[in-house]
Amino acid sequence: MRLLGVDLGTKRIGLAIGESSPQVVSPRPALTARGKLTLDAEQVAAKAKVEEVDAIVVGLPVELDGTEGRMAKVMRQFGANLEALGYKVHMVDESFTSVEATDAMAGLDMTEAERRKRRDGEAACRILERFFRGQP
Repeated sequence: MRLLGVDLGTKRIGLAIGESSPQVVSPRPALTARGKLTLDAEQVAAKAKVEEVDAIVVGLPVELDGTEGRMAKVMRQFGANLEALGYKVHMVDESFTSVEATDAMAGLDMTEAERRKRRDGEAACRILERFFRGQP
């Protein structure tokens, strides 16, 4: 199964492609968030079509106490918008994926600007990796 991982932010939308067998993920260039969930969903759906994915995995921001706050509701609406465009959507806890992505790039020979540019795609990779770990 081919999946598109999505880390939706207010400025950028991190993307990654994953193959379930073998479980391999790779970042894609981030999209610029348009600030409206319907427009952002349309952008992501267009990318999903180009990448020929079977489903989309959206990062869900879960609070430290395990509850879903305001941003989780926003992500669920975003997921519903993607489903309305014809895609199967899975939600995965995205807690600390941006921190993990930053840590993973810390030892690389990159400028801070290069790291910032790549961070969103790397976070989307972490979202896909969590999805794969949660599958039987």
